[in-house]
Amino acid sequence: MLNVAIVNGPNLNLLGKREPEIYGNQDFETYLVSLKEMYPDVNIDYYQSNIEGELIDFLHSCRDTHSAVILNAGAYTHTSIALADAISSIGIPVLEVHISNILAREEYRKTSFIASKCIGTISGLGLAGYELAVRFFKNA
Repeated sequence: MLNVAIVNGPNLNLLGKREPEIYGNQDFETYLVSLKEMYPDVNIDYYQSNIEGELIDFLHSCRDTHSAVILNAGAYTHTSIALADAISSIGIPVLEVHISNILAREEYRKTSFIASKCIGTISGLGLAGYELAVRFFKNA
């Protein structure tokens, strides 16, 4: 069975409440239930933290337990070389996902320090980006 980890970074615990005009009205836990129902043949684990070091520790732990990672690093996308290094070090494919279109937002959001370490990026498709990422790994 395919083991995929979805990792969400800072402030994504507030999905459904935080800036719904940008991030939508659905909380991630509710979405995750429907995503797991869509892919019963894929083991999907979920982790969220607002703390950079905890995200790095979790990515390191994925080396031995998961075959792929779907990562929405939130604002750390634009600031964290340490997360980029962690992605490089784990030896499994990581797909970058963003709910909003980061290229259509503030100038500083147009730079991703993790993109060059990921196998691809899905941006601007709302929560559906996670489903597309699972589908990609399932069919890879």
